[in-house]
Amino acid sequence: MENIFVDTNIVIDLLAKREPFYKEAQQLFSLSDKKEISLQISSLTFANAFFSIAKHVKPKETKKYLSQLKVLVNILSLDDKAVELALASDFEDFEDGLQYYVAMDNASDIILTRNKKDFRNSKIPVMTAAEYLSR
Repeated sequence: MENIFVDTNIVIDLLAKREPFYKEAQQLFSLSDKKEISLQISSLTFANAFFSIAKHVKPKETKKYLSQLKVLVNILSLDDKAVELALASDFEDFEDGLQYYVAMDNASDIILTRNKKDFRNSKIPVMTAAEYLSR
């Protein structure tokens, strides 16, 4: 089974039901629920998603959404190595660098994101959720 690293933007698409991206995010996480794919996210994604979602719903409700998400993914730790590599990298967006090095350190096979250009120098194949689902 492939290890599929999911960028924060797709997680927020799912939890916030952001159109027009919600349907693809929902399909992706549904496949994980059926144990047809293995999804990975970094621990940083939980903090970023909480911050983003809690702007629109109460914190207690946000925690409920994140608790439901937690059973669908493998949570990868953000460690000192990823921070050091991201700091020394050419990533313009530090958060993307952190995500990338967490994915690299955990042998992710694919990175799924809505912003492929943010990972243009990736050694890991990068796709959108729609591209992955249409394979």
